[in-house]
Amino acid sequence: MYPSHREREQPIFSARAHVFQIDPATKRNWLPASKHAVTVSFFYDANRTVYRIISVGGTKAIINSTITPNMTFTKTSQKFGQWADSRANTVYGLGFATEQQLQQFSDQFKEVKEAARLAREKSQEKFELINPALNIAAPQELSEDRHSPPLLTVNGPEDKLFRSKSADMEQLTSEKERIKKMLSEGSICEINLEAELFTLQDSNAKLVAALHEANTGVVEWKKQLAEYQEETERLRDQVAELEAQSGRPGPSGSETRDELTQSLEELEALLKAKDEIIHNLHSRKSDIHELEKEREEAVQRLQDLETRNAELEQRVESIEQTLASTLEERERAESEVQRVVDVLEVKIYDLNDLRQSLAKLISK
Repeated sequence: MYPSHREREQPIFSARAHVFQIDPATKRNWLPASKHAVTVSFFYDANRTVYRIISVGGTKAIINSTITPNMTFTKTSQKFGQWADSRANTVYGLGFATEQQLQQFSDQFKEVKEAARLAREKSQEKFELINPALNIAAPQELSEDRHSPPLLTVNGPEDKLFRSKSADMEQLTSEKERIKKMLSEGSICEINLEAELFTLQDSNAKLVAALHEANTGVVEWKKQLAEYQEETERLRDQVAELEAQSGRPGPSGSETRDELTQSLEELEALLKAKDEIIHNLHSRKSDIHELEKEREEAVQRLQDLETRNAELEQRVESIEQTLASTLEERERAESEVQRVVDVLEVKIYDLNDLRQSLAKLISK
């Protein structure tokens, strides 16, 4: 019914632990973030090459930490460990049930940290290959290496063209920085949306389970209610029959009346108890309707978040296309700049030859 939002982000390891956060006021005391042990999972986003630790408690995400190569998981006791997240400006602590669970989590943290480091290096290498630095030597330096006069002595249309291309390159660089900033802001917004979506999905799963259990209980309650109603009618018939019999003369009238009175009291007590059970069943039915209403609201919020996320992905895709076209323009500009540099070098050599010829003529 709903699209799978986390097809690209998969859990790679999960453990149960009590979650704590450092007190922002004292920076010493631990504050419990969960009332009981919750699931703490490592997630990997293949599209953005990002590793995260996520944990959901109740209806909110209590851990949403992106792992970087600079992070370190420290075991402070046999069953407790912690790490600092500078982006979230906090320190997370985890208390495990056994020392083995702590060791497994620590080993997984080291593996993910190393994988994050390799992914960052690979991303930097890829970025450098796609966007080579503009380390084009200035004409003055070229002329000094080849013992030619400075470029400042040449005034002509080539010099103006070179300056124009340099201005274009500066403009392309600033445009690229602006696009990178927009992509970064979009990624942060997407992370927040994913965290909220993850929380809603967990809450929705709990509501569905509770609703399923409540529906099963309603069927059982209806069955019990029908049985109680049948038994109530049967008891009423017995009471009516006993009342009718009490009006007839019997061999021992006093004993019969006492027995009938006692039977009537017992039947009235039983009927009262059945009425209370029926009342409780009706009140539980109202709780089920409230659960259904909360589930519908959660589903609506989930659909709204998925719509916002789709719009954000379209925006990121558009920005990536703009960046690709900008990179193509930059490559063309670099080629043009290189051609201008080659032309200038040729003219510099020609100028050197001309000066040498003039010097020879003057010496003669």
